[in-house]
Amino acid sequence: MGEDRKMIVLFDGVCNLCSWAVNFIIDHDPDKKFVFASLQSQVGQKLLKEVHHPAPTELDSVVLIQGNKWYEKSEAAVRVARHLKFPISLLSAGFFLPKFIRDFIYDFIAQNRYRWFGKQDSCRLPNPELQQRFL
Repeated sequence: MGEDRKMIVLFDGVCNLCSWAVNFIIDHDPDKKFVFASLQSQVGQKLLKEVHHPAPTELDSVVLIQGNKWYEKSEAAVRVARHLKFPISLLSAGFFLPKFIRDFIYDFIAQNRYRWFGKQDSCRLPNPELQQRFL
C-alpha cells in the first residue's frame, strides 16, 4: 500500500456531505497527513480488500486506513479529528462517548445524508493543486 506513512480516508464520492468533509479535512491538515480515495473507485475497493475489510462494497461509512488497520463510522471520524490542527483536534474528545452512542449518531446522519445534503451523479475530480492528495 504505497503511502504507508499517510492515513487514507475512503469516502462516498457522490455524497455532498462527504465531499464537504474531505475539503474540511484538507483545510485543517496543514501537514498533509491524509490522502483520499472514494469508496466507489477501483483504488478504494482495492485498499479495502488489502486491509481485509469485511464488506468492501458497502458505501455507507467513511473508512480510515492506517497501515494495515481500518476504522469506520464514528471511530474513523474521531481518529481523523485527532490529527487535525487545533481547535478541530478537540473533536477527538468524542472518544469519551461510548461507541454505541457515537455510532448511533453517525448512522442517523449517514442514513439521511443524501436527503439533507444531496448527492452528485459522479465523484468530483480534484483540481490540479489537490491532485496529489487523491489516490
